[in-house]
Amino acid sequence: MRYDMSDTTASNELKTFTDENFEQEVIGSDVPVLVDFWAPWCGPCRVVGPTIEELAGDFKGQAKVGKLNVDENQGVAQALRIMSIPTVAVFHGNKVVAHRVGALGKADYAEMIQKAIQGEAAPEIQS
Repeated sequence: MRYDMSDTTASNELKTFTDENFEQEVIGSDVPVLVDFWAPWCGPCRVVGPTIEELAGDFKGQAKVGKLNVDENQGVAQALRIMSIPTVAVFHGNKVVAHRVGALGKADYAEMIQKAIQGEAAPEIQS
């Protein structure tokens, strides 16, 4: 099976966050930042991954979208008390303005980013 890799716009926009660049890329950002906290062994994380990549392209120029591997970057994960993955959080103005735990749909994550762009806190989803 062959894959057409000619349209890599979304993947080019997807950021990789680490313990080393988190402060500058996320906390110091002038635009909202969606961070997918994940690990390669996590099945639901692999399901969410393509959606996060799509969002990176959808919100190009309005927000940053990226992933942080919690196995390789335990400092940030511990500091933010990330206990379950996938956890997806939106940071804006030096704070978390929305977060969700578990695999959700693209519309849920898009709403989180859109609310941050508009300066509103996204409503928490009741489980």
